[in-house]
Amino acid sequence: MTTIFNNWDIVARGWYLVTASKEIPKETVKSFDICGQRIAIFRGQDGNIRALDAYCPHMGTDLGIGSVDGNHVRCFFHHWAFDGDGQCQDIPCQDHIPAGATLQSYATEEKYGFIWIYPDSVAPTAVAEFDELKHHELAVVADRPLTRKCHHHICMINGIDVQHLQTVHHLPVDLELSLEQEGEHIDFTLSGEFLNTNWRERLGRAILGPRYAYSMRYAHGCLGLLTMMKAVRWIPQLYMLYAYRPTESGETFIQPIYVTQKRPGIIGWLITHLLLWLTRLSYYALRGEDGMIYDNIRFSTERLLPVDAPIAHYVRYVNGLVPSRWSSPHPNAFSQEHLGSQDFGPHPKSLSLGRGTLKVNPKLPRQNSLGSFSPSPWGERAGG
Repeated sequence: MTTIFNNWDIVARGWYLVTASKEIPKETVKSFDICGQRIAIFRGQDGNIRALDAYCPHMGTDLGIGSVDGNHVRCFFHHWAFDGDGQCQDIPCQDHIPAGATLQSYATEEKYGFIWIYPDSVAPTAVAEFDELKHHELAVVADRPLTRKCHHHICMINGIDVQHLQTVHHLPVDLELSLEQEGEHIDFTLSGEFLNTNWRERLGRAILGPRYAYSMRYAHGCLGLLTMMKAVRWIPQLYMLYAYRPTESGETFIQPIYVTQKRPGIIGWLITHLLLWLTRLSYYALRGEDGMIYDNIRFSTERLLPVDAPIAHYVRYVNGLVPSRWSSPHPNAFSQEHLGSQDFGPHPKSLSLGRGTLKVNPKLPRQNSLGSFSPSPWGERAGG
């Protein structure tokens, strides 16, 4: 029986970033290693993106070296053609198509300038969005991807580790935490007042006002949506995404993406790009220090303190996700053990941070059991 949190063998169902949309123009196919799987991504003549397990069921050739024929992908070796549902539609040497001539297909979506893949043929939800930016045209800038030498679940706790905001980043804010969970999304909002004991704190109050807030939305345990500069004056809210993906080398691939509402006109263009630049500046102000932590960590939950309640909530949330067919090995069932069911004691109403106090609203819906799932069909291939 296995937990999902910090477990390299388990890949939760969710949207995983593949590559920039521009990397797959019309009638192009490429293969990628995604969460331990080889996946062929192709764009048909109609402009739509499709994804299949990469290895042809005939003799196992990677479809990524093949070609796109209309809205089908053809294997380079013997020219078998597959549609976006993974069904073989043509074998040049014969009319009969054997029953086993199929491939696992995957749901895809294009958003924020990237192609995303879901480890099943149908996705129950879309790629996560910022509530404030829904129904708006977006301006998006992708930064260079990076890697961290730990599991992506560990990287993702960075935004809700309230202790390190003061110990590492010296953020002079007295914070209160509120939590909301809906399905596979969980929102952490931290808000409070700037302290007023030294020049840095007084400068923050003078520029931004007395209050500050930011929020982290986690989706599927592999996507983080950060909203900064909430409840401040002068500066509109800043939005940033972190797309996470485990790699076979035992590291985490991270793609930072800056997002804002696109504004019309020359003045609007200047404001839009100023906000994107401020988002990048905020990210770079913290990235180096955080990298020192997450490239040099052996994470343990054995001695969490009451102030670490947000992290405990996050771990329980991850252990409540559903394993995907990409998990390896394929156990018959998963259970929430250790942190999934560990008793952290009663949730305190306030937590001491030394200089300030973190107040916690601990109300979350009860987690459901994980149940079971079927092994991946891609492991059984038919000969042709």
